[in-house]
Amino acid sequence: MNTLKIKYIIVFVFFSQILFSQKVSGVYKINDLLNRLKNKDTTYVVNFWATWCKPCVKELPAFDSLEKENKYLVKVILVSLDFKEDIDKKINPFLEKNKVKTQVVILDEVNGNDYINKISTEWTGAIPATYFKNKKKEIFAEQKVNLNDLHLNLEELNKK
Repeated sequence: MNTLKIKYIIVFVFFSQILFSQKVSGVYKINDLLNRLKNKDTTYVVNFWATWCKPCVKELPAFDSLEKENKYLVKVILVSLDFKEDIDKKINPFLEKNKVKTQVVILDEVNGNDYINKISTEWTGAIPATYFKNKKKEIFAEQKVNLNDLHLNLEELNKK
């Protein structure tokens, strides 16, 4: 009987790790990403980042915290600008190692000119960059943000 319990515990722990480890959930072209952000009843926080960008990596816990709080009822999406070819060897292991819980997608565009201005005409293409959007307003921040910055931008976004 004890052996059976141990086997169940091992299986449970194994599947828990699989279920709660974040992996890249999709690969998008810019128009697919923009279509995903069209739901007028949702407030979006979309962060553009890459595994090789140190300021980007430093701010990732703030997005996990924001989503965990869910104070503003937002959908947080982390859009990696890493190459889609690196998903299995680089990005997914990075997400697991850093315990990133927020949804991560890959933007599969080679030429920045194909997507930068579609996100914001204010964007130079530098990362980290974060796009805030609801049915009333859009805010773009081309800078590293912390949890307080996220709160301030969401409060601004929700002003009447």
